[in-house]
This record gives sequence, structure tokens and C-alpha cells, in this order.
Amino acid sequence: MTKYQTAYEGKIFQLKLFCGKEYPESPPSVKFQTRINMACVNPETGVVEPSLFPMLTNWRREYTMEDILVKLKKEMMTSHNRKLAQPPEGNLFYPGTEEARADPKGPAKCCVM
Repeated sequence: MTKYQTAYEGKIFQLKLFCGKEYPESPPSVKFQTRINMACVNPETGVVEPSLFPMLTNWRREYTMEDILVKLKKEMMTSHNRKLAQPPEGNLFYPGTEEARADPKGPAKCCVM
């Protein structure tokens, strides 16, 4: 791997960002639909754990959804994440359940280059 290559390179990950009634005062919840191995993501549920992702722990109302996606991409590039083996592409956290079905409006996607 070169300096910028990661185990995530060339893959598309689906995730959902849910804004509760307290948003933007409180952070949204972030959950990967696509299976991913990443230190801040719960391996059983796909939830980005706020305690392991400082942006959510130290949330500010001026942060945007784009800021979250950019920080997740930067987190993928860290030394402890970039070489983690990844599940086969398209592998979902709850296949065949309501949880895994695509939102009619379409899921948010973060494409890592």
C-alpha cells in the first residue's frame, strides 16, 4: 500500500444519519448500513460510538452532516484504521430485515477515494 491507500479505497459505504428533536443542539446518531471494520464503529450494529468518535462527543451546533462525513473519512485514514481487513463489499448489518432496507429517499453515501 502506498501512503494514501487504505483498505476502504474504492468502496462505497452506506450510512444513515438520524437527527432527533434536539438537533442541532445534540448530535445526530450515525449508523453504517454497510458492514465496516473501523475502531469507532460497533462491529455488531454499525453504530458510530460517540465515545470513540470525538466529533460526536464534543458536538457543536455549527457542525454539519458534511463535517461528520469528512471526519469519518479522516478517521479511515488513521494508522489504526487504514489497514483493517474489510468485509466483502455490499455486506449489510441486518440483511433481509426492515433495518437493512434502503430508505426510499436513498441512504447517505460516503465514497472514499
